[in-house]
Order: sequence, then structure tokens, then C-alpha cells
Amino acid sequence: MGFALALPILRLESSRLACAALLLIPALAGAAYPPLQPLVDAAEAGSVLMPEPGIYAGPVRVDKPLTIDGRDEVTIDGGGKGTVVLLETDGATLRNLHLTNSGSSHNDLDSGVQVRGKFNVITDSRIDNALFGVDLQQSENNIVRRNHISSKPVDLGVRGDAIRLWYSFDNQVTDNIIRDARDTVVWYSRNNLIARNDARGGRYSLHFMYSQTNRVEGNHYENNTVGIFLMYSDGIVVRNNLIANATGTTGIGIGFKETSDVVIEGNRILYCAEGLYLDVSPYQPGSLNYFRDNLIAYNGIGIRFINDWQGNVLTGNRFKGNTTQVVVEGGKTANRNTWDGNYWDDYEGFDRDDDGVGDSPHVIQAFADRLWMDVPPAQFFKGSPMLEVIDFLERLAPFTTPDLLVRDEHPLWAADTEVVLAVPQAGLAGGSDWELDPDAESEAPAPDAAPGGYDAYEALRRSLGRD
Repeated sequence: MGFALALPILRLESSRLACAALLLIPALAGAAYPPLQPLVDAAEAGSVLMPEPGIYAGPVRVDKPLTIDGRDEVTIDGGGKGTVVLLETDGATLRNLHLTNSGSSHNDLDSGVQVRGKFNVITDSRIDNALFGVDLQQSENNIVRRNHISSKPVDLGVRGDAIRLWYSFDNQVTDNIIRDARDTVVWYSRNNLIARNDARGGRYSLHFMYSQTNRVEGNHYENNTVGIFLMYSDGIVVRNNLIANATGTTGIGIGFKETSDVVIEGNRILYCAEGLYLDVSPYQPGSLNYFRDNLIAYNGIGIRFINDWQGNVLTGNRFKGNTTQVVVEGGKTANRNTWDGNYWDDYEGFDRDDDGVGDSPHVIQAFADRLWMDVPPAQFFKGSPMLEVIDFLERLAPFTTPDLLVRDEHPLWAADTEVVLAVPQAGLAGGSDWELDPDAESEAPAPDAAPGGYDAYEALRRSLGRD
């Protein structure tokens, strides 16, 4: 009889174990996380939602002004489908969160965060295993600040962009750490600030397309294929950035394609295949591009001009240790641009009056070393003893007049050419109206209060800890 009573008990325990196992399987698969969306839906507009520590299932859609604060203890897992968090509102804040595991659709722009509104803040969060990091589309006056962003562990070309702006104006992207994503891209966007970001292991550190009057200041771009590339984008200021180790067949520090009215100032461009790359820039008739006080050092080519062009003003720049200082494709000249008061480490003149300026102009001419520029297969022999001997003999007794590439009338005799992989604080002492205020990205123009009395500007100030 005791044995007969034990059978139902054993069956009951077996049933409990089976149920527990069934519950454990989806938990192990990551499908049993509680969804965050009900908590978001229940929160009042303008409130602060602080979920209990743990992992929550996404996706999450925020359609009202709301602050979600994870206190560095909350993970939102997208489950490998779609976008983890969609901000379809004005005046929302995401902070101190871990956002992970987005979908893999480029067509849908599967992201850690998609922003479709104004005066939103994404700050102090970690976004990883997300195809795109933060995607802003037709969005204005948003802040993306102090986040750590990485893409999915796939080949470089099929990763998503760390930060993407599309038709988005007056946003501030500052102090983010970006690793192993594809690009940071700015498309059809104006008046954005890109400052003090650190991006490595990607393709384009920063890529502008059809975007005007943006500022790029104090960023650290290292070990990417290309540093900064400006295409069809006018009125951009690129100041006090460090760009290093953009190598490979397309390695470029800063590149320009049909770009006008830019200021390139105080940058350090180091150890790149090509320091500067200019293609039909400036493009607008009568416009000028200004290059001043940049350190262009230890690159394969200091500056490459794709064509015989004009309208670039180069003053106070320092050229040091470049294998070739200036290249002009097509056998023409770069001297239709303005070169004045630059430092050249291969200057062969003197400064007898000790005024800091060379007594004679610095002249760069094309001798036999043009062979590798004009005949691509000859690049294999660049720097070889054979080509060096031919070049020496032609300089000694040229058969024809060599082409003039550059003539700098007032070359600097000495200059600070210290090469360190560190970036000075953005903003130049005694600078112009473009000088960056370290607190400037924390402020935004006040929008009109939304219906119901909600003040997006006040919510923005609270999200930044400004009472």
C-alpha cells in the first residue's frame, strides 16, 4: 500500500521537474526576459522610469516624453529582431542602459536606438551587438553623448554605422567611444556638432554627404580605413582632431570631393597612406578652402591633388617625415593654390637673419621620381636604389625643365612638430565664433511647450542634471 501511495507522489514530482525544464529552456534561449514595453506604457509622460535591475526583452517603443534610467543595471535585449529602442517622440531620455542584440536588416536600419523626434537624449549607455548604433532620421536638437557603441561581429563592409544622421539638423554627437563599427555618417544634414568622439577599428571614422555648416572638433580617429571624408559638403569646420593610421590602399586622413568653404585647422594627421586628398575642391566658383596650423607627418603622401586645381590656401602647416610631400596626378602643378608660411622638414635653405623664416622660397619640383606617379606599375620601385639614382642624375643634369609642384615664398625655419597620439581640448585659444564651449552641447534652443503643458526644454535640462 505504501508503494501505491508513492507512485502519485513520484509522478507529481516528475511533472514539476518537467515543467521547470520547459520554463528553463526559453530562459536559456533568452526568450523569457520580461518585456519592458508594459512598464513604458504605464509610465506617465514626463516621469522617470527606473526599472528593477535585470534583463528585459525588447523591442521598446517610446511615444511620449519619458526618461528611462537603467542606473547601469538594466539591459534591454532586442532578441535579434528589429530595433531595440525606438524614440518616436520629443523630449525623451535614455541613460545608463545596456542595449544589445538588434536585428540584422540593413533595409530596416535595425539599431540599438532609432530617433524620430526632437530634443531627445541618449547618454552614458552601452550599445553592442547592434547592426546600427544610433540612427537619427529627420530629427533635430538631439544629444548623443558618452555612449560606448559597437556593431555586430561581422565583416567590416556589412556592419552598420555607429551613428547615422539623415536629414537631421542641430544635433550634438559628443564624447562617444566607437569600436568595430562601419562608419559615422552625416547625410543631408546641417549645423551638427561632432566633438570629442573616439572611433577605432572601422571604415570611415566620419563621412559627410551633401551636408553643410557642421563642426568637427577634438575627435580621436585611429586605425580606421579613412579618417574624415567630405563629399559635396560645404562650410564645414574640422578643427583640433587627431587622425592616425588610416592605412591600406584607400587610406586617407582627410579627403575632399567637390567640397567648398571649409576650414581645416589645428589637426594632426599621422601615419596615414595619404594625409590630405583633394578632388575638385573647392568646387563652388570663387570659394576658398583654408588649411592652417595642421601637422601632416609620417604619411606616405602628405597631400595628393587628383587634378590641377586652385582655391586652396595653405598657411602655417607643418610637413614632417612624409615619404612624398605633394603629389599632383596628371603631371601638372599644385602651385595655383596659395602656399605661404608652412614648415617643410626637407627645406634646404637658410635663415641668416634669424627671423624664423627661410631666406629663400621652398620649391618642390617633379624629377624622375614622377615615374611612380604617372606609371602605376612603377610604384613597386618607389624608394628603390634604382629610382633614387635616376632621380639624383636628373637633378644633377636634367634633360628637360622639371615641373614646378609647389613654391612656398616664406617657409618656416622651425616649428613644433612633436608627434603624440593625443588630442588637445577642442577649441583654439583666442579662437573665433567657432570656438567650442565644453558645456555648449548640454544646451539647446528652447522649443515651444507641447500640448498639455509638457516643456521639452525643461525635460532636456533635467535629463542632463541641470536644475
